[in-house]
Amino acid sequence: MQRRVRRRRVFYIPGYDPFHPRRYRELYRSESRAQAAISGYEIAQTPKKGEGPYGWHVEATIDGAEVQSDVEVLYWSDIVRESMNISVAQAYWLLIRTAWVYISSGSLWRLMRLRKGPLIAAFYPVGMLLLQLAIALFAGSLAYAIVAVFAHPIVGVIASWPVIAGILRWFKRNDNRFYAYYLMHDYAYSSATKGANPPELEARIRSFGDEVAKALTDDVDEVLVVGHSYGAHIGVSILADLLREGRVPANGPTLSLLTLGHVIPMVSFLPEAKRLRADLRFLSERDDITWVDVTAPGDGCAFALCDPVAVSGVATEKQRWPLVFSAAFTQSLKPETWKAKRWHFFQLHFQYLCAFDAPKDYDYFQITAGPLTLGDRYAGRASSKSLKRAPQSPHTSMAA
Repeated sequence: MQRRVRRRRVFYIPGYDPFHPRRYRELYRSESRAQAAISGYEIAQTPKKGEGPYGWHVEATIDGAEVQSDVEVLYWSDIVRESMNISVAQAYWLLIRTAWVYISSGSLWRLMRLRKGPLIAAFYPVGMLLLQLAIALFAGSLAYAIVAVFAHPIVGVIASWPVIAGILRWFKRNDNRFYAYYLMHDYAYSSATKGANPPELEARIRSFGDEVAKALTDDVDEVLVVGHSYGAHIGVSILADLLREGRVPANGPTLSLLTLGHVIPMVSFLPEAKRLRADLRFLSERDDITWVDVTAPGDGCAFALCDPVAVSGVATEKQRWPLVFSAAFTQSLKPETWKAKRWHFFQLHFQYLCAFDAPKDYDYFQITAGPLTLGDRYAGRASSKSLKRAPQSPHTSMAA
């Protein structure tokens, strides 16, 4: 029996992004209007009232039903910005350490068996940062050669260092053009603890759980947690904690998890990701939640159509979740739209939160503002046939 949704609480967990949550508010505003115009429903957004995380209120009329949704951003961008606040020299040391962790743990070779896109994204900052260093050293050597002609070679060495440092600092200041530092920090964040949650993130996950637990006592029909990119595995841990601790009321709102463009193997394959692997197994066996995972082969930054539980080597015969299927970018975007976005990898990684020209069975705005719960919307749907489930992680130990 379908449970019609009149009121919903939505908690959106961003990926490893340094952006203020207003970015997600404006993205939702513009893209929901575009999708409503394409799909023929009504949706409007107003400022949030009351305390709590940053968010907004949504009123929609979809399939003749009026629905109210409160969307809140469980942001951790302050943690992200702090982790990025390092010098150029520290960044190169971090690059070496991150590469060593993935290589020495055996994780890199196993990740290569999944999807090429995320690995290309991982190798990109290595190549780009080394190229930037080579350019800086070349410019420094030219400075040395010119100065050494007219002065002592030691003076040439002294003169070359400001040139090298200046060029490297220029690249860092303009990383919004190159994304080398950004991507390097993304992969370095979890590898610094070999997959264990850093203390500051663990504390934030706890506070996020408190917010979701409070929502589960509200007069709403569904509490929907949405984890995008890195935020997918944060969402998994939030729900696992709440269920283990008995903080999900038996007769309360429907609790649902939607993960989008996940990169879970980049963390779960690391040796100390024991907490995450335990959470993945625990959540995958629950019959009191719905977990839907949406990716797309066109998203080069995600592990598309990879069952995060199974490939992490922790699936059992009791596994029920997640339901995994593709947003099918090439089919749900017009050819001209796909052509315009195809090589804009970051745009495609956020496409799950945007309008589609011809949506198939995935519409972010109907999920977050429509009259059906996540479970009812996809009741009876099977996972994609091209789903990857073969265990690949070199580490499968779990927290007790």
